[in-house]
Amino acid sequence: MIEVENLRKQYGGFTAVEGSSFSVPEGEVFGVVGPNGAGKTTTLKMLAGLIEPTSGSARVAGYDAQDPEMRAHLGFLPEESPLYEDMTALSYLRFFADLYDVPRKTADERIHDTLDRLDLDHRERPIGDMSKGMTRKVAIARSLVNDPDVLVYDEPASGLDPLTTNYIIEFTRDLAESGKTVLFSAHNLFHVESICDRVAVMNDGRIVARGSVEDIREEHGRTEYRVYTTVEVEGSEPVTPDGAAAGVGENGRYRRTVESMDAVEETRELAARAGGEVEDIQTHTPSLEDIFLDIAEGSPDVEGRP
Repeated sequence: MIEVENLRKQYGGFTAVEGSSFSVPEGEVFGVVGPNGAGKTTTLKMLAGLIEPTSGSARVAGYDAQDPEMRAHLGFLPEESPLYEDMTALSYLRFFADLYDVPRKTADERIHDTLDRLDLDHRERPIGDMSKGMTRKVAIARSLVNDPDVLVYDEPASGLDPLTTNYIIEFTRDLAESGKTVLFSAHNLFHVESICDRVAVMNDGRIVARGSVEDIREEHGRTEYRVYTTVEVEGSEPVTPDGAAAGVGENGRYRRTVESMDAVEETRELAARAGGEVEDIQTHTPSLEDIFLDIAEGSPDVEGRP
């Protein structure tokens, strides 16, 4: 598991991370999201033992993040991960298995099993001749050669095509279901929302929202009701049949957007008085991206549930 308490990193007069606290239990996928410069990568590097925190504490798999013994229990994937291009995937992964003192038979079984799961067939091809998606899969396999308890992934699917991206995201979910603790950062908030058990939103070095996506949506989001009527009522707008706003209504279809069921009922009454009726009601729930953009644009710092 991962335990972070009041983690802080300062470079001279600049504070990159300020007072971060969260925990990630075994078998959970925890996402860290935020705009560029929010402190995400700095946080992940402190957890990986690559950067020493200015203050606070970070424990990974029961070890202090600065303890060299911790690294035997960690799989770390940085956003930029250059590989040895003259080596084949197999020779490269065997080399890293040797660094972790993994017996050759165990290493080969683990390497081939991981590459099978990642659907990587060209294992004897030089890495320099591989596509970006293939090299990313090799990098992910490298993070697993020591069978770590905790995985810290920084943008695991960065710059990949949609098919490869979906494959890697699903694989990340599978790792958590196998019992591993997974913490990762990603810009694609749709994927974060689809696989994460909980999320921390960072902005200006601080965690400004934290919890399950539903918790964050409940606290920071706003549910809207789109009420479609056959007549124009106060606050409505004409729409085309597919729901997009238009200059004139087609077939007398209008849309009024409200934020409560009381306002929905009010719309029904207004339509009835005008000789029409409510034709459809659609609930619009904000996505994590909607909430993230709202928070990043200046919402007050609010800590969510732990």
